[in-house]
Amino acid sequence: MDARFTAEQDAVRRALADLLRARCTSADLRAAVETPAGHDPALWDALAGLGLAGLALPERHGGVGCPATDLVLACEETGRVLAPSPLLATTVLTAPLLLALGTDAQRERFLPRLASGGLTAALAVPGGALATALALTGDNGGDWAGGGRAGGVQARRAGGGWRLYGEAGQVLDGHSAGLLLVAAHTGGYARSRTLLFLVPGDAPGLTRTRRTTLDATRPQARVQFRDVPAEPLGAVDGDGPGGERGGEPGGTDGTRVLAALARAGDTAAACVAAEAVGAAGRVLERTVEYARQREQFGRPIGSFQAVQHRLADVYVQVRAARAAAHYAAWATAHGEQVGRLALAQALEALRTAAAEGIQLHGGVGFTWEHDAHLYFKRAAGDELLFGPVHRLRAHAAGLAHVFEEAGR
Repeated sequence: MDARFTAEQDAVRRALADLLRARCTSADLRAAVETPAGHDPALWDALAGLGLAGLALPERHGGVGCPATDLVLACEETGRVLAPSPLLATTVLTAPLLLALGTDAQRERFLPRLASGGLTAALAVPGGALATALALTGDNGGDWAGGGRAGGVQARRAGGGWRLYGEAGQVLDGHSAGLLLVAAHTGGYARSRTLLFLVPGDAPGLTRTRRTTLDATRPQARVQFRDVPAEPLGAVDGDGPGGERGGEPGGTDGTRVLAALARAGDTAAACVAAEAVGAAGRVLERTVEYARQREQFGRPIGSFQAVQHRLADVYVQVRAARAAAHYAAWATAHGEQVGRLALAQALEALRTAAAEGIQLHGGVGFTWEHDAHLYFKRAAGDELLFGPVHRLRAHAAGLAHVFEEAGR
């Protein structure tokens, strides 16, 4: 592994950092999360103008053609400022699934628009099962999409097409996305499987309601489906020309969908880990700066040994998490699945850095006017969405057969 960044990667990081410093200040962030969309469309246009929306998409589909490594490194910069944008929902979660499973016609129809930033998308997973669907905290082969029972999202054939019924309760950017990619259960008990369906944001029978969430920088929605027309991602059951399904022999069956979700989950884990590392690094910088300025008993509190020890512990944890996230960025592009462990370490580092930041800022750290609570909420919110940390580590250990080898 060569841990050095290329000249192009350094250039992208610098350009992105400069843009975010100018366009995503604390005041900009607080104003953006209060808008109906939950983000600043002008900032998203600027990020797309830098190529961020299509950074990891092939050039033939309007993207930049960079490896997933570059996307992960870019997420570290957006995480530093908690940039509210459709980047995670659109570029990290949805676009790779469209690329992996979509037919040629679907790729041509949607990917260039996603790469340009003109279309945003969201992955709708029933209940609070996003971490399960992405195989982050356990095997995603269960009945998380509905399993033929009440609840979840069900898909049925009707009049030569498909119809969706049910509800997805925690959809990132689901209230504002122009396109929904919905995981739905179909086939009943005889042929139970989970498939992905494309639903326009203005489809009849679709109800979307923005929810009040702990972390306002990651807006979520409750999405309800009442006899909503939907298009399967990839052709299903021999619908493609010449018997080809999903653009490849073998078609878009439940096994391929679950495998694609797991691959997308590993990339998403690396990206969220990088965001958490960027946020943790920024919290630590602000806390150190405050410790140098705040005086007590006639001297800066940063000169007290107890404070220095606490900050040193946070520094070591953040540096270790950054190393893990950077390795995950490299490993993702080389087919290694280490994103879960990097995500666990990064979320733990962010939670620790944010908590220590609030403590060491004293009374001002507890106020809504200070930004420390935003970073603490990001740490807690990401654990609710993608964790918790102990389950991320347990699943990674299970995949590596750690406990089996220890028991021999």
